[in-house]
Amino acid sequence: MIGAIIGDVVGSRFEFNNIKTKEFTLVTKNSTYTDDTVLTIACMDWLLHAEIKDEVSAAKYLQKLAQEYPNAGYGGSFSSWMYMANPKPYNSCGNGSAMRISPVGWVSDDPNVVKELSDTFTKVTHNHKEGMKGAYVTSELIRMARNGKNKEQLKDFASKFYDLDFDYEELRSTYVHGPEICQLTVPEALYCFFISTSFEDCLRTTISIGGDCDTTAAISCAVAEAYYKVIPASLVNDVINTLPLEMRGVINEFKERYGGF
Repeated sequence: MIGAIIGDVVGSRFEFNNIKTKEFTLVTKNSTYTDDTVLTIACMDWLLHAEIKDEVSAAKYLQKLAQEYPNAGYGGSFSSWMYMANPKPYNSCGNGSAMRISPVGWVSDDPNVVKELSDTFTKVTHNHKEGMKGAYVTSELIRMARNGKNKEQLKDFASKFYDLDFDYEELRSTYVHGPEICQLTVPEALYCFFISTSFEDCLRTTISIGGDCDTTAAISCAVAEAYYKVIPASLVNDVINTLPLEMRGVINEFKERYGGF
């Protein structure tokens, strides 16, 4: 879960100003959290505190935190949805479903529970089959990685849903910030994880291909956290220090209950 937030904060500077290299300072005074972080923490809060984990409570927790941080850069449809008195899903296949789902992969070792929670939290907005798939694949890869599956096993699973046949140099030279949908971001993000050699290398690799890189890094680094199980403490601290105290409190509570870094 902190992996997704690190990806978001580090990638925030480059979302609309892509940098096609791995050589850059990770956190600067211009690094900030965006909607990816806000909604990831809303997911943590839901998992920690919702007495009944259904669509009604999922919508409540998403709306609550989004309204507290209204200027985090939400997509147009979500920006309207977050203020609705009776919110309904809007058939989105946007990559917001995958970038906010990582906490689900930490709360259970049962794949059926992970899928149920992922589907419930996702379909309140992103009930398009591609939005649902992006969230499910991301959360299940986290669960598998936490439980010691190797990259070959993880890739075999992901390849059932996405074509991961990319070339890094070609991707870096051609990938642009196009439509922010799961189909055009989740496979690229997962590819960057699969070719990485460490958490930090995953972070740098994902941002270096460009595109909607705060979100792709949130997705790839969420899986990388669960797989590599080592994140430089200085990086964690630098990113945590960019967040409001309320968010830090939810992260600490989630970490104490479910683990993570």
